[in-house]
Parts: sequence; structure tokens; C-alpha cells
Amino acid sequence: MSNGKANGGSDGLEDPSVLRDRLIEAAMPHIPFDGWGRQAALEAAQDLDLDPGAAMKAFPGGAIDMIRCHLQRADREMMAALAEMDLPSMRVRDRIATAVRVRLEQHEHDRDAVRKALTILAMPQNATIGMQALYRTVDDIWFAAGDVATDWNFYSKRALLAGVYSSTLLFWLQDTSEGSEATWAFLDRRIADVMKVPKVTSRLGEALSFLPRRARAFREFRAKTG
Repeated sequence: MSNGKANGGSDGLEDPSVLRDRLIEAAMPHIPFDGWGRQAALEAAQDLDLDPGAAMKAFPGGAIDMIRCHLQRADREMMAALAEMDLPSMRVRDRIATAVRVRLEQHEHDRDAVRKALTILAMPQNATIGMQALYRTVDDIWFAAGDVATDWNFYSKRALLAGVYSSTLLFWLQDTSEGSEATWAFLDRRIADVMKVPKVTSRLGEALSFLPRRARAFREFRAKTG
């Protein structure tokens, strides 16, 4: 009977994205102690009975590659969870609140790992990666919420949600209330605040009529590059 070590001997036959996801999942309990990077990846490989070389090959960029994989995996899991919900029956603000809550609750037991990831992403050399990851998350949330805007609102909605999501994430990391109820109340207040803004900024659309083409072009680029 084959085992994980035997499979590890032919890791080239396993879908690299599947292997990375498996390693990230196994690494999460180790990250609070070992941080993002080589040691946590090696611990994950050992837990999965894989050749240690498989972990090093899966994340050639070290910690930042692991974090990028973790964030992409979290977005996919969020979208899968939201697909099982009856979002169309909700108000738009409730769809957004639900999506943000789902995204954070995925890591209810991984707050230390999330905190360490944010520390790394805050480094100047990783700022672009952090912004790309944030954009992907808020774009997915708006897509799940049914947003079809291609005008100025395409950008304003994502910019506003990026602020809501980021501030709520930071609040959640410090929240010790039961069931994170303080975080969800904070989220509701932030969404209520920003729901007023599009009414003020919508007039800018006429002056920025070129943005629909930019939006479509960016989506096409993202689809090609993954």
C-alpha cells in the first residue's frame, strides 16, 4: 500500500497547487511558533509524510510565497462558502457584511498566523503583494455580492471596501469578545458609514468615462494571469 512518503517521492506528479494547499493547511498550527517560512514548511511536510524537499520546492520564495498561497486559498474557500448561501435574498450591505465575516471566521483559530502574515506584508518590499492580495479579496467579495459595475463605481466600491475590510481585520485581530460580536458590530458601523459615500462620489463618473475600458482590461489581464 502506498503512503505519503511514497507519494512524496513522485511529487512532480501531484498538482503543484494542490500540494501547496495541503502544505499550507498543515503548516498553520506551526506558524504561531515557527513563523512563516522554511521551518513551518518543513514541519508541514513531516506531518504529511512528504519529502522535505517537496516543501522547499513548493515555496521557492519562502515566507512570502507561503503567505500568497494562503491568501489565495482563503479567497477560494470564501467564495465556495458564499456560493452555498442565499446571498441574492439579502440587501447588498448584508451580502458584503456576510462575505467579510465568512472571510475572517475562516481563521478564527489562526489569528496568530494572520498577524504574523500582516507583519511580513507590511514590509516595504512586500507592499505590492499585500495590495494585490487585498484587491483580490475585495474584488471577489463584490463579485459574490452581484456587483456588475464597470464605471467609476467599479473603482470606488473596491476602494471603500478595502478600507472596511482592512480596518475590520485589524479590529478582529484584537477582539476578545465572545463570538467576536464586537467585530461584527464594528463591521456594521463601517459599512453603514461607507454606504453613504457613493451618493456623493457618483457625479465623478461623467468626468472619468474612460474607466469602464480600464476595468474590463484589468479583469481580462487578471483572468489570464490568475
